[in-house]
Amino acid sequence: MSDLTHGDDAAAVNSLRSAVMRLSRRLKHQRVDESLSPTEMSVLGTLSLCGSATPGELARKEHVQPPSMTRIVALLEAKGLVRLEPHPDDRRQKVVTKTEQAETMLAESRTKRNAFLATLVEGLDEDEWAALRAAAPVLEKLAHL
Repeated sequence: MSDLTHGDDAAAVNSLRSAVMRLSRRLKHQRVDESLSPTEMSVLGTLSLCGSATPGELARKEHVQPPSMTRIVALLEAKGLVRLEPHPDDRRQKVVTKTEQAETMLAESRTKRNAFLATLVEGLDEDEWAALRAAAPVLEKLAHL
């Protein structure tokens, strides 16, 4: 890959960063449950996507320190959104599992955010929408690198 720190490539990287951050902030405001922090929502989303996990695994996936994840899991458990179960192979550990209440809340949140994005997309012309559809898998790949 070429040097992306100069010229048109650097401008494109800067524009992409700015647009992704702004859109992300706008999407974060489209929450169903205002009592949950973005980090708590992210942990629930990770559990929904990846399945049950230990607090340590969640900390790595969410890029937070284990003590922070322990606090987040405790808050989510107190709200009835996750439950802690014994680890099947290691009695010293627990496994975090989302509850049905969490799945319902996540589905409502996805619906609300998708509707918000659909409204924004209505303002695009056909070529812009085609370009965005084509870019979606690439953005998904970047999100998981």
